[in-house]
Amino acid sequence: MAPNRTASVRNIGIMAHIDAGKTTVSERILFYSGRTYRIAEVHDGQATMDFMDQERERGITISSAVNEIHWKDTDIYLIDTPGHVDFTVEVERSLRVLDGVIALYDAVAGVEPQSETVWYQANRHKVARIAFVNKMDRPGADFDRCVKEIHDILGGHPIVLQRPIFDGQNFIGVIDLIAQKALYFNEADQGASISEGEIPAAMVNEMQSARDLLIEKLADEDDEIAEAWLEGSEISEAQIKQALRRATISLKAVPVFCGSGLKNKGIQPLMDGIVDYLPAPLDLPQLEGLDFKGNPIKHSREESAPFCGLIFKIQQIEAKKLAFVRIYSGVLKEGDTIQNATQKQSFKIKHIFRLYANRVDRVESAGAGALIAMVKVKGMATGDTLCDPSSLILLERIEANDPVMSISIEPESIKDKDRLVEALNAIHEEDPTIIFEEDTETGELLLRGMGELHLEVACERLKREFNVLVRKGNPTVVCKESLLASACETASFEREHEGDTIFGQVSVEASPLERDAGLVCKLELPEDHPYVRPEIADAIVNAARDAMLYGPNGFEMVDAQVIITHIGADPKGNINLIGSRIAAGEAVRSAYKSAGTKTLEPLMGVDIIAADENIGDLISDLTQRKGIIENLDTDDPLRSVIHAVVPLRNMFGYSMKLRTITHGRGNFSMHFLRFDAL
Repeated sequence: MAPNRTASVRNIGIMAHIDAGKTTVSERILFYSGRTYRIAEVHDGQATMDFMDQERERGITISSAVNEIHWKDTDIYLIDTPGHVDFTVEVERSLRVLDGVIALYDAVAGVEPQSETVWYQANRHKVARIAFVNKMDRPGADFDRCVKEIHDILGGHPIVLQRPIFDGQNFIGVIDLIAQKALYFNEADQGASISEGEIPAAMVNEMQSARDLLIEKLADEDDEIAEAWLEGSEISEAQIKQALRRATISLKAVPVFCGSGLKNKGIQPLMDGIVDYLPAPLDLPQLEGLDFKGNPIKHSREESAPFCGLIFKIQQIEAKKLAFVRIYSGVLKEGDTIQNATQKQSFKIKHIFRLYANRVDRVESAGAGALIAMVKVKGMATGDTLCDPSSLILLERIEANDPVMSISIEPESIKDKDRLVEALNAIHEEDPTIIFEEDTETGELLLRGMGELHLEVACERLKREFNVLVRKGNPTVVCKESLLASACETASFEREHEGDTIFGQVSVEASPLERDAGLVCKLELPEDHPYVRPEIADAIVNAARDAMLYGPNGFEMVDAQVIITHIGADPKGNINLIGSRIAAGEAVRSAYKSAGTKTLEPLMGVDIIAADENIGDLISDLTQRKGIIENLDTDDPLRSVIHAVVPLRNMFGYSMKLRTITHGRGNFSMHFLRFDAL
């Protein structure tokens, strides 16, 4: 990237429900920008952005891929994200470093469940959006319904910029409402050339009405357009585009395009929309972070500012373990010494790489706005902040969801156990939602993840990438515990050891906290309590905190508070460190038992799409699975949508049951909601 080009940079991703066509559209963007010389297809297993063997075999995106392209004098960093809920961490960490996204929708299916999930993720990260209604070539495509659902279901503010043109049932082009012209895409050269033609006579009035509505909606969001509209002044194309850009960047509007990725129609106008409406880094507010004292600070995004970046992914490419970095400010050069502010370590930059999916090219430098890779240094992790040692800042970390499902695994050959642990560490490094641990009671190695597919993919990676074969147990859900009430307990420990008495006595009060409060352990001794040396007090608090981690049923404890109210001394007035630590742990465990606990299991949001005739049977089946029906959407005459909350443990094998009830015509998706008792 040339110097001082930060204003001509776009960091964008494509987000959607599974099978909406994200990768198909990504491949067209690569082709029309000149990044690839031919269009690679998902169904042929040749997609550039889906480069993992499992992605090509399964026809889904598993790992987000980064590619740098150039379009109309703009450097665009494109991330194709997964649509399957099991890989939602890929979407989360991509949105964390992106400035804008293309929200993509299937013109037949409309706003689907995972579309909602990623939309709300984008809301949380305050990422600007443009929308693309894909698959307009399919029978049943309904552009207007998709636009309405963006407003009604997602709460977005769509502003339509195009109208689809049909010749009978065939989708042949689009009307550009701003320029008031028809665009047709040449099928002979795979849509690479575009011709401007006459707007069909039957659509002239429709075009004018749609354009008037565009300006009217834009006037609601932009004072300059509102003033011109009220005065009856002519509004130029440039004014409309500038106002749309302001409204999009401020999250007040979502420009809507349409087309067909598979049929090579509508992609270049979408690429123009990326340049015209999505923000450059300098369009966004200053970075917000913390200094090393925990005080909030702000940091410029300018290329002239000190370097600052965030590691958003670890991945192995071309036999190199790489850290993917979003550069927020400054210029990074080979040979620079930078600080990992999170890990508090300095290191020297050896190599910088541009990313082209599963290929990298070495470059000497990269500036603000770029998505690049560097060779991973020991200790680096996803979410670490990198910065200039003279201008330290700590950015918000990337948080991964807790796993909701686990399986037991063991190597087929006992000699491979060390290699298995090493391989699992490598996978966890790349995907923080894959966690493994040894069951202290059974000695089994438990692999935890976000769902059956997630764990299946991880086990397949062990075989293919690390040459470690494993035997798998049946999947089980990961549960947690929380307290039902408060309880006070005192525990004592006394034992003779080599002529000395080891004594400890600790009293605690355990109580439940509100949801997501975490675990809190503190010392609150009465004013007349005998003096306890700080190092002993800290050790006792740490022992109590360790005992708090798991409840009586062996599950991880959440949302609990333990207050240490008394530390007893032996008859000689001494407080023994070892005895007091043991007593503290026993007092916490006793308090947990006295208070009682409830088991929290993962509850899933389940969305089922099926014909009206199957709805009764589906609801009956969900009820048997202890599901709660939250909403039934029957607005569409061709289908109904059931929104339910169901315990994950009751959803194993559901796809087969759904296929039986709907004769193969229904589909469903799940997303994690929360840990709770149902």
